Amino acid sequence: MIRIFKTMEDGFDQINDITDGAWVALTAPSATELKEISEQHNIDIDHLSAALDEEERSRIEVEDNYTLIIVDVPTTEERSGDEYFVTIPCGIIITETIIFTVCLIDTPVLTAFMDGRIRNFYTFKKTRFILQILYRNASIYLQHLRYIDKQSDELQLQLQDSAKNSDMIKFLELEKSLVYITTSLRGNEAVFERMIKIDQIKKYPEDEDLLEDVIIENKQALEMANIYSGILDSTMDAYANIISNNTNNTMKFLAVLTIVMSIPTMIASFAGMNLDGIPLSGNAYGFWIMVAVGIGIAAIVAVIMKIKDMF
Repeated sequence: MIRIFKTMEDGFDQINDITDGAWVALTAPSATELKEISEQHNIDIDHLSAALDEEERSRIEVEDNYTLIIVDVPTTEERSGDEYFVTIPCGIIITETIIFTVCLIDTPVLTAFMDGRIRNFYTFKKTRFILQILYRNASIYLQHLRYIDKQSDELQLQLQDSAKNSDMIKFLELEKSLVYITTSLRGNEAVFERMIKIDQIKKYPEDEDLLEDVIIENKQALEMANIYSGILDSTMDAYANIISNNTNNTMKFLAVLTIVMSIPTMIASFAGMNLDGIPLSGNAYGFWIMVAVGIGIAAIVAVIMKIKDMF
């Protein structure tokens, strides 16, 4: 799908034809659409389709008549019945007069601009528009990280009551999301550092401050991702130790219970033998006396073990 947007005198609007100063948004474009854009604007089709590969890495490539920027943007993916965060590539191609964006899906980063929810942006101010996209991208990363932290806190409260397998799986999924986010933020950081050095992207004094803000926002998101990832790792290790300790305590209790219960069993076994000389064999109350003796000895053993903190 190809959509064309442009800032004009009467405001930002969607138009039908590609003109100078326009923004061309390609979302999951077909092979025909890619070929048409490639031929009309002299852009390598491999560069146009690069962002359609989910495994494509973040990078900048400078050509004679355009510059390609690929960054990772956050989106959601359903796993185990819940939504978790992943990242996908988004390509930005800057020519002398037009900006192209290529992505597999409509992401919150670009839809905010399409819907007119971002103020003070102009499609013909190419450098500033790109920086605004990148700043918006870093801000969404921060929003998702705060949401992950909130989910982690809720899961910890649930695990305090009972450690279910489903809750542990959710922890693992959150950790997986953080791995995606951390890797993508590091790749984006390398792109921003390269943007400072290349001359093909024109930088105006007012844009340099915005680029610095983008770098700071991305670094903050990366630091938060590392912190939350460390917290999740520590939490997972702590609950694994707690579960292991609870299992050991249960096994110890069952072992002690087996020992205590075996005492009455042994006494009853000896008393039940049909041999001469068995104590109380002829007594009318012999059965009950043996039961009382067995329970008494078992109780004494249990008290001794309890005093020695064996269970």
